[in-house]
Amino acid sequence: AGMNGTAIENFACVIFNVSFMNCTWHVGRTATEDTQYFLYWRPSKKEDVTECQNYIKDACGRHTGCRFQNVTILNNNAYFLVNGSRAGQSIHIPDYIIVEKLTPPLNITVNCTEASHICSIWWQPPHTSHVKRSSCFKYEIVIENK
Repeated sequence: AGMNGTAIENFACVIFNVSFMNCTWHVGRTATEDTQYFLYWRPSKKEDVTECQNYIKDACGRHTGCRFQNVTILNNNAYFLVNGSRAGQSIHIPDYIIVEKLTPPLNITVNCTEASHICSIWWQPPHTSHVKRSSCFKYEIVIENK
């Protein structure tokens, strides 16, 4: 729905430090300065829809993103709606992407024996906003000889 070229593009959300989320988008190709966008979301089907309280704005004052705090996403589902208006025309959101930037692993322990030149390394998985199974993670270890 809405006029061609007014819908947002490149909508994506990034979760970081476990409970913070930034969602951003590009203004539609034919969106004029009077076009305004509004983001609504809910972390699960059972919760109420919430409008963004902390918009990111471009030089024209149009909303181009939102900053959320205390984010919790249950069961890997979140629901987003971006709508808005341009001279009474409605604007809707296309598909979206959510990425979580993880904190480093926790409680890293290294035990090396000089005689056998063997090191053992243990750690705990990072805290995440919604992933509960540690088997979902793959790790890469870079060893630097100093």
